Amino acid sequence: MTTPVEQIVDAAAYAQAVETSVKAAAAYYAGGTSPLDDDAYDRLMRGIAAWEADHPDRILPGSPTGKVAGGAAEGDIPHTVAMLSLDNVFSPEQFAAWAASLGRRLGHEAERFSVEPKLDGLAVAARYTQGRLTRLVTRGDGMAGEDVSHAIGTIEGLPDELAEPVTVEVRGEVLMTTAQFEHANAVRTAHGGQPFANPRNAAAGTLRAKDRAYTVPMTFFGYGLLPLPDTETGLAAQLGALSHSELMSLTAKLGVNTTAATEVPGITADTIEQVLARVKEIASLRAELPFGIDGIVIKADLAADQQAAGSGSRAPRWAIAYKLPAVEKITRLLEVEWNVGRTGIIAPRGVLEPVEIDGSTITYATLHNPADITRRDLRLGDHVMVHRAGDVIPRVEAPVAHLRTGAEQPIPFPEVCPRCGSGIDTSQERWRCEQGRNCHLVAPLSYAAGRDQLDIEGLGATRVVQLVEAGLVTDLADLFTLTRDQLLSLERMGETSTDNLLAALAAAKTQPLSRVLCALGVRGTGRSMSRRIARHFATMDSIRAADAEALQQVEGIGAEKAPSIVSELAELGPLIDKLVAAGVNMTEPGATPPSRAAADSGIGGATPGAPAPTAGPLAGMSVVVTGAMTGPLQQLSRNQMNELIERAGGRASSSVSKRTALVVAGENAGSKRAKAEDLGIRLATPDEFAALVADFLS
Repeated sequence: MTTPVEQIVDAAAYAQAVETSVKAAAAYYAGGTSPLDDDAYDRLMRGIAAWEADHPDRILPGSPTGKVAGGAAEGDIPHTVAMLSLDNVFSPEQFAAWAASLGRRLGHEAERFSVEPKLDGLAVAARYTQGRLTRLVTRGDGMAGEDVSHAIGTIEGLPDELAEPVTVEVRGEVLMTTAQFEHANAVRTAHGGQPFANPRNAAAGTLRAKDRAYTVPMTFFGYGLLPLPDTETGLAAQLGALSHSELMSLTAKLGVNTTAATEVPGITADTIEQVLARVKEIASLRAELPFGIDGIVIKADLAADQQAAGSGSRAPRWAIAYKLPAVEKITRLLEVEWNVGRTGIIAPRGVLEPVEIDGSTITYATLHNPADITRRDLRLGDHVMVHRAGDVIPRVEAPVAHLRTGAEQPIPFPEVCPRCGSGIDTSQERWRCEQGRNCHLVAPLSYAAGRDQLDIEGLGATRVVQLVEAGLVTDLADLFTLTRDQLLSLERMGETSTDNLLAALAAAKTQPLSRVLCALGVRGTGRSMSRRIARHFATMDSIRAADAEALQQVEGIGAEKAPSIVSELAELGPLIDKLVAAGVNMTEPGATPPSRAAADSGIGGATPGAPAPTAGPLAGMSVVVTGAMTGPLQQLSRNQMNELIERAGGRASSSVSKRTALVVAGENAGSKRAKAEDLGIRLATPDEFAALVADFLS
């Protein structure tokens, strides 16, 4: 892949770029604010470097190249060992070139590499004396940093006391997890402050803040361990000879947080190919992580290789950062659209000045709900930080408040439903049209007819519109009372298509209860939750008779969600009665309703989190499916695979953990297969799994 740069055409543009980059770095390192997002800053720095490479005799003394933190950070606490930045690569080819240059410097290929996520936070050095945390220092300019010891006690993963009374320095990254960032902005805005634009800025600003009326937690991940001067005795004396991977194991044993307990633990690799495979795995998990990463750090693992390679003025020669495409960019919020979903939820969507993120041009982003807009103090015309990782829907994180000009305007909220003009229920954070599902019948009917719900072939959105506009259908149950003559009366409905649709409707009546429940579109339930509820209660009558406490016996339903489900099922009562009258199945095959005695005692079918007892080859097993299925399973969707697992007595899961009993690994299975191998979990090919559950495939 080619790396974009900010094109600099002459000396004047170069001087302006230097000034802009230094100011941006100073704003970021001083208080977590910057007029540039990471990608814009990186492109500017590459542009400066490219111009300087072509004009080595015209480099300005204030240039940020070759300097830690862009030459902008300052500090008055000297580092015992220089705390440097990392050089970057952006492609497999660039990494291979770096590895080759390292090999030439060493006189041999690096024997082993360590590979770990590059955490998106603020680098600090934590000094421990006799095992007690005594000082925190930022990286600063690499030679000296700022004392931020006032933050001791507010950083999770950085204990006040180590497991052993050693005098050492732990280096690592202070960041905010997604949950901590949300909490920090809620607290900050409650105290009259502007929200932070993203977790990285929040961590940088919070770490330096003194004398605030409130504190918010942050998280530390260690990535280095070294002795302090004049203390190289005992354990500390051994550190210089240990490999990086050994140092990380020791850091964790001392009680300091590392990536070892995350979904992306640091590993060692013997070849370039193994390194790049791990880079690909970490990148694939990026969107699912509870904290931000902006790349992968690759180091020569052995201490001897590190010492032989040495360091430059800015970065060590034995380590490199493989940067991933930016997932956050700054753009402007132009307007807000209010859309009504299939259940009547009124959802705001931000219209953006187009911005490219990770190869896609983003023009819309979710704004969640009115309460979230208010919390974040978003305004029309704001510069906003937009986040998009993997295939997730782009979202607006927060306004970049320090870029406001005063021309920004409040976002107007709708007073009536924007689709039908009815009143709006504003009693919850997510506003809803008072007409609910009846506000826009086409959407819920199309959803109910979908492949993973009732699977009514031939009933697409166009046909649903015809039925609604003709007055033949006013709710889901009306589909099952349609006659042949009624369908033939519709435009472009011939005898063959009519008979096919009637056959599909007849087949839909026999779908299991889990499909019917999913088709109803109860808020707070989806495909997986509908299956859990159906297998726990077995019949629609049992579900409708359950109160909130009984519903909480189902895994994944908590005290907040249960009353909402009970309320919505009561609201859907008349529709469910019509479906029963139309002959739609309301039972789950193979499931047994919990008895009243069992429900009262908490045993049998009512065991918390357990499905109804089911015999089968997968009884009691948690099963994960990954990769493309082949053979007898080739035509099954992932939802159908999950249904198959549960028919055979197992529980379908989307993530691999120590509790996983079996992983079905198809073609191109990636990180989930690798994790299963690391954990020693049983693996099965699609053909092996098909043979195992052959009796349930039909």
